[in-house]
Amino acid sequence: MSQKIAFQGELGAYGHEACVTARPDYDPLPCTTFEAAIDAVRSGAADLGMIAVENSTYGRVADVHSLLPESGLHIVDETFVRVHINLLGKQDASLGDIKEAHGHPVILPQCGEFLRANGITPRTSTDNARAAREVATGDDPTIAALASELAAEIYGLKVLARHIEDHARNTTRFLIMARQPDYTRRGPSGMMTSFVFRVRNIPAALYKAMGGFATNGVNMTKLESYMVGGEFTATQFYAEIEGHPDDANVKLAMEELGYFTDHLLVMGVYPAAARRHEKVASGA
Repeated sequence: MSQKIAFQGELGAYGHEACVTARPDYDPLPCTTFEAAIDAVRSGAADLGMIAVENSTYGRVADVHSLLPESGLHIVDETFVRVHINLLGKQDASLGDIKEAHGHPVILPQCGEFLRANGITPRTSTDNARAAREVATGDDPTIAALASELAAEIYGLKVLARHIEDHARNTTRFLIMARQPDYTRRGPSGMMTSFVFRVRNIPAALYKAMGGFATNGVNMTKLESYMVGGEFTATQFYAEIEGHPDDANVKLAMEELGYFTDHLLVMGVYPAAARRHEKVASGA
């Protein structure tokens, strides 16, 4: 039986493209929501989940960081997908015909300059690939979809304009989730450790909790906060560091973090994607 990887969206979505790129030997399993993709992995319907977490233009994908700690899944890999946005229309359409472009709310502002320059009205769709499918099955040549070239191939659409994103380095980062963690690997580009924590209710707790990473020379690449339980006073932090929990300096930093937290959960230990270092090197 072939292995499956779940993603949010329909066939042709950027999550599908991430699956094809990072796990070409897995069969993609489209899911309507991130929750459904996570549930597919939890239930065994899929072996892995491909979850979008942030975009270099749009920022953090809403709600994902609050979903992952409760998922019971583990981060086992990361991948970066260069998001090329294309204007897709019916085979007999031309760019000048297009009055409306349909896409997910996340993608619309990523190509706002192109749409304004061409007098095209953006319209919200629940999914970019769904927008492509609806254009293909519809009969209005003035409506186009904002989606990948993979979607154009799947639904038989014409690429009216390629790579219309506002920023040349527009990139989405995905995390690959599994039911079991894997701490045995060592990646050629180093390792990443992701975790969530809540600090104790004492003065300067966050400052003291972060001090261990600085004094032990551990590079923290991400620190984000979000409320939990609907309370303004209950704040949880999501963090990512370079290194493996078995590294001496990481072990010391995590021990010091433990002194100042009342909740600490390691979400995953996984190889750093080579693209991560390319982004840093290019100043992206």
